[in-house]
Amino acid sequence: MNIFKRLLRIGQAEIHSAVDKMEDPIHMTEQGIREMREDLDKALQASAQIRAMAIRTRNEKTKKETEAQDYENKAVILLTKAQRGELDMSRAEILAKEALTLKDNLLIEVKTLGEQLVTHEKASDDIQKNVDILRFNITKWENELKTLKSRIKVSRATKEVNKQMAQIDSNSTISMLERMKEKVEEEEALAQAYGDLAKNTKSVDDEIGKAIGDEAGKVNQELDEIKKRLGIS
Repeated sequence: MNIFKRLLRIGQAEIHSAVDKMEDPIHMTEQGIREMREDLDKALQASAQIRAMAIRTRNEKTKKETEAQDYENKAVILLTKAQRGELDMSRAEILAKEALTLKDNLLIEVKTLGEQLVTHEKASDDIQKNVDILRFNITKWENELKTLKSRIKVSRATKEVNKQMAQIDSNSTISMLERMKEKVEEEEALAQAYGDLAKNTKSVDDEIGKAIGDEAGKVNQELDEIKKRLGIS
């Protein structure tokens, strides 16, 4: 049934599950399980047929054994009747011999049927072993398939995340954000520089105004004194 060959192919699918160019490992595993189920159905059919043959052979063997015993009983009855004088002894012996001959022929058939029965039962046992192996492997690979599906799901999710990270890097988003940060820092520095200049300009104006203001006050004071002396109110 090529069980081991099929299992090898399924195993290879799992081994290469991370390689994109290989066949889909889940599909291959599911296909392998379907094929094993088909083999299981065939094995169950063969097992049923062999068991049926064994049952028929056993029944036929039992029937022949019963018939052989009946002929032996008939031979005894014939000789008993002859002994009682109910039947001619010579005739009874002839019939008894024929009955015993039929008995022996039936026992030969019984022996042959017994050998056939052993063969059928052995074949049935061998097929049952294959059925048990197939059932075990189907259960095993169904569990493996669940694990494989989980691994594929995690692998694909990880791949998508890594892909997104790769795209972020390739689009220079991080670099763009860094440049924007630098630009903002430049704008802030420039604003601070203008602020410092404005402060410096205001300080100079204050000093000039202060200086001029002092001289103007002195001049006004002198003017008031002159007007006072002249009597100008």
